[in-house]
Amino acid sequence: MTETTDQLGQLKRQILDDPGLILEDKDLMRALLDVETSSDGRNVVDLRGKLVERLEERLDRLEDTHRTVIAAAYENLAGTNQVHRAVLSVLEPESFTGFLRAVGHDVSNILSLDVIRLAIESASAEPGTYLGPEGELHDLVISLPKGGTDLYITQGSTVSSRKVTLRQCTAQPDGLYGPDKTWVRSEAILKLDFGKGRLPGLLAFGSEDPHRFHNEQGVDLLNFFANVFERAMRRWLA
Repeated sequence: MTETTDQLGQLKRQILDDPGLILEDKDLMRALLDVETSSDGRNVVDLRGKLVERLEERLDRLEDTHRTVIAAAYENLAGTNQVHRAVLSVLEPESFTGFLRAVGHDVSNILSLDVIRLAIESASAEPGTYLGPEGELHDLVISLPKGGTDLYITQGSTVSSRKVTLRQCTAQPDGLYGPDKTWVRSEAILKLDFGKGRLPGLLAFGSEDPHRFHNEQGVDLLNFFANVFERAMRRWLA
């Protein structure tokens, strides 16, 4: 009798220390819930209520996860469609001016960008010179010195530059975006390879929202756009 009492006491302590031993064991819960409720069965009734509460909590968590997954899927689909439309917009023009107009207007509108800049390294143009056609597209294209692409992307650090870099920033008056775009607070930088024998460049997407671009975001779609864009540029540079 004493041994049985000790065993029951030990079992009780284990259950009190970790009620999940009972609540998460399907066989034990099924056996307890099969007990007929009587005037002396309040503990079983309470246990049933606790189990229902636990199941409701799990259901709420599953529903939250479900909504999050669905929202992420729709967001990803919308982003994919946007990038595909942007790709088509840079492939359609039949002139270089039309190509630049597609970059400055269509790509900017499709991707909801606040500012966009195409920077090209040049051995002849003064760094910071606007190279775009006269008019509203004049400041779209800007010259960089040799090595300026990697220098801008890495900000002078020793890390190698990546194809796509997303980060928060504080635009400077004498920087890539110009003196009237100092409100830029985040940017996506696409490194561009224009082919053998040509200096590289970059395409910069600027946003006033400091959270629009950050280094925890995925870059697959922008990487795809960068690859298409640089190939389109090679055609015009040829």
